[in-house]
Amino acid sequence: QGQLVESGGGLVQPGGSLTLSCAASGSIFSFDRMGWYRQAPGKERELVALITSGGSTQYADSVQGRFTISRDNAKNTIYLQMNSLKPEDTAVYLCNAKRYRPPSSDYWGQGTQVTVSS
Repeated sequence: QGQLVESGGGLVQPGGSLTLSCAASGSIFSFDRMGWYRQAPGKERELVALITSGGSTQYADSVQGRFTISRDNAKNTIYLQMNSLKPEDTAVYLCNAKRYRPPSSDYWGQGTQVTVSS
């Protein structure tokens, strides 16, 4: 109930691509918003991309045009396709799910490491 499991991280060269997956234990329709955050050493956690229950998406300026968030309702999974990766994209990427209506909830996955280096 409410568990999120990320996968797909790894080492990639600058300019390369990776796709991250976040599988929820239940229907993603139960969440008002799901998204990807990232946190690098010495930096605060930042929102990378989000998708609402209605399908609207938002992206951080730093990844706009390079990353795409999507979902597969049948698989209860959201994805983050990352293209044209830069070294500054290196971070632990965490999946998040929020529900605003009572009972409110805020779930986090364990994170998956993305390292962009030559």
